[in-house]
Amino acid sequence: MHELFHPIFADGQEKAALQQLIIALDSSGKRYFLRNEILHTFSQYCQQAQKPTYFYYSSSVGKLIQYTHEIVLAEDSTWFVVRPRIASQEVWRLTSDLAKFDSMPIDAFLDVSDRLVNAYEPNILEIDLSSFYEASPSISDPRNIGQGLAFLNRYLCSQIATDPQYWVELVYLALRGLQYDGINLMIGDAIPSGIHLAKQIHAAIKFLSALPPEEPYEKFYIELQALGFEPGWGNTAERILETITLLDRLIDSPQPAVLEAFVARVPAVFRVVLVSIHGWVAQEDVMGRDETLGQVIYVLEQARSLENKLQQEIKLAGLEVLGIQPHIIILTRLIPHCEGTYCNLRLEKLHNTENAWILRVPFGEFNPAITNNWISKFEIWPYLETFALDAEKQLLAQFQGKPNLIVGNYSDGNLVAFLLARRLKVTHCNIAHSLEKPKNLFSNLYWQNSEEKYHFSVQFTADLITMNAADFIITSSYQEIFGTPESVGQYESYKFFTMPHLYHVVDGVDLFSPKFNMVPPGVNEQVFFPYSQTADRDSNLSQNVNDLLFHRQDSQIFGYLEQPQKPPIFAVAPITSIKNLTGLAECFGRSQELQAHSNLILLTSKLNIDETTNPEEAREIEKLHNIINQYQLHGHIRWLGLRLPNQEVGEAYRLVADYRGIYLHFARFEAFGRSILEAMISGLPTFATKFGGSLEILEDQNNGFRINPTDLEGTAEKILAFFQECDTHPEHWQEVSQWMSQRIHQKYNWQLHTSQLLALTKIYSFWNFIRPESSEARVRYMESLFHLIYKPRAEQILAKHMSCQ
Repeated sequence: MHELFHPIFADGQEKAALQQLIIALDSSGKRYFLRNEILHTFSQYCQQAQKPTYFYYSSSVGKLIQYTHEIVLAEDSTWFVVRPRIASQEVWRLTSDLAKFDSMPIDAFLDVSDRLVNAYEPNILEIDLSSFYEASPSISDPRNIGQGLAFLNRYLCSQIATDPQYWVELVYLALRGLQYDGINLMIGDAIPSGIHLAKQIHAAIKFLSALPPEEPYEKFYIELQALGFEPGWGNTAERILETITLLDRLIDSPQPAVLEAFVARVPAVFRVVLVSIHGWVAQEDVMGRDETLGQVIYVLEQARSLENKLQQEIKLAGLEVLGIQPHIIILTRLIPHCEGTYCNLRLEKLHNTENAWILRVPFGEFNPAITNNWISKFEIWPYLETFALDAEKQLLAQFQGKPNLIVGNYSDGNLVAFLLARRLKVTHCNIAHSLEKPKNLFSNLYWQNSEEKYHFSVQFTADLITMNAADFIITSSYQEIFGTPESVGQYESYKFFTMPHLYHVVDGVDLFSPKFNMVPPGVNEQVFFPYSQTADRDSNLSQNVNDLLFHRQDSQIFGYLEQPQKPPIFAVAPITSIKNLTGLAECFGRSQELQAHSNLILLTSKLNIDETTNPEEAREIEKLHNIINQYQLHGHIRWLGLRLPNQEVGEAYRLVADYRGIYLHFARFEAFGRSILEAMISGLPTFATKFGGSLEILEDQNNGFRINPTDLEGTAEKILAFFQECDTHPEHWQEVSQWMSQRIHQKYNWQLHTSQLLALTKIYSFWNFIRPESSEARVRYMESLFHLIYKPRAEQILAKHMSCQ
């Protein structure tokens, strides 16, 4: 950054501009500023000083401000957190006389941050994980972050080419270790070494080439076993020949595509645990409730897709003759006081599956007044360790063996997955879905102020433990890892931060580690499909949902539509400040033109304040009612406070498309956005927040469908412009509809997701097999954090719960 500061110091005008910016920030009375505030203040200065447009963007001081994500005003200096490129942050200190600009260590910046809240400690615990990643291969180009599988494939191929004899022996040992319930797979006792394997491959190729391609494995397995090859290579002569030839090519001339194709055929995954802890995991009525609805749907659909994919792999590998079948378990908590749901049922089979189950394990009782009921995700932490121990016994009993993969979901599920994977020595996948720290600004700096309610000290510690202990991490979008040029990624926010009086994180995560992989989820295409597939639509369902959306009067439906034929603006979301339905209603209310052109239909789970015990939810409900009255939206809005089955939600999207409406996702921030996928695949033109993962879903189209939820007028104008374009050129709506539906169908589907997840499991299991030392020290360090920081703080929550009556 010196190249930016030298011109500023050398140019009196630019130096004065920087000084005026600091003075303006100081006059606000605040000491800590984030990027939006900094840019806004600089913009105001440029306007007041009548600077030309280029000065804001292209001057040296303008470029510095564009790169600056945080500013802290200390007594004798100004501190800048500068992000010149994605996944790379630097700390710089500018002296008060603007004479020196120095690069500073992270720990010094964290000390300055502590002083802001009068919490400086000279000997605070520092967490620095950088040394644990130094010896591991690392991605060098930021553009390749999140593509860990491709990187490891290239890396392993280069290693095989460098020392083929050594690596062939490792591949042999890995394949030799494959088994299912004591039955050897792929390689048997007749092949004693890697060198012998290479020789037997040629003998097997010669034998298989003489067989009819469709000859079933059962007819020649004895001859193949005599060569040392056990079941698992394929179900026909042609399939087995292809698989063995891939291995031959990999040994002879290693290429990433060959390695990927071979690994995809290796039968190494049969039993999978998907951990989703904090309750209301069921198939009917509850579906996670508002707090975890998206995650529960994700896990249920992932489980079905995993079983389907594993059934295909087992069949193609020729393992059906052994009676092998996949076994998927969704692990969650059993809730005795289940409020009329199935959440008190220990074992529940997943609909439309053969061997996928929900296994519910109760929390240790401690205080039954607490543990017999649903517990918020912010209060759940004291019960997770004993839950993991109890769950381990039940999992082993259900599987009659160990799982091959444990997938954690959200912070609590990831912690349980970490504990289970560590005890069972099983591959561990981490899926955060949505990290709380970046959603709650300054939540780490002021953690003590909100500890009573949110217990962020426990959750952020759990996040650090699990993201570093996991064998691999999958995200739904790239921004989840490293953000955008304008915003810090969710995982990137854990790179360094302070928890005053508790610890400093100097280096909390390696964003360039190949453990990060972008693997977006899919959508259930049996439920959510294009409105144009009329043959697949149920006319009775359509009539019922049409009446529900546009006409029916009910105690759980607010409002009526004077002109129901107008194209609807449709939104589906829970009532939270983050989802920002109040902002959407205000955006609609402020625009008379938008009201004249369209109606607004909101689908939420609640309508009235007396339906909720959540204070934030109650405030949002009251605010939404007030906005409707303030802008006199009666006759223009319908608000459904109903929990609809998925089939009805899917038809609702299609009906809105029938009316040539749009879907609007107005969240202040959205980690990904399941409803965006559902709306788009239904053929509904979709506008979504530019803050979060929806940026990547709504790729291309000249940013025309990305909206800024803080710019109400700009959003209204963008939507109105779309409707007007459709009025002028009716084919425009259809073109957008088809493009969006095809994009989701091709890129966001569960078949692709599951194939990638299983490929990751196999390659990272192999990586751990050949490099166990690369993770052991790091995981032991995580265990130390668990016992020395996490557990004592979780026990404080438990003590509070034990005192409740």
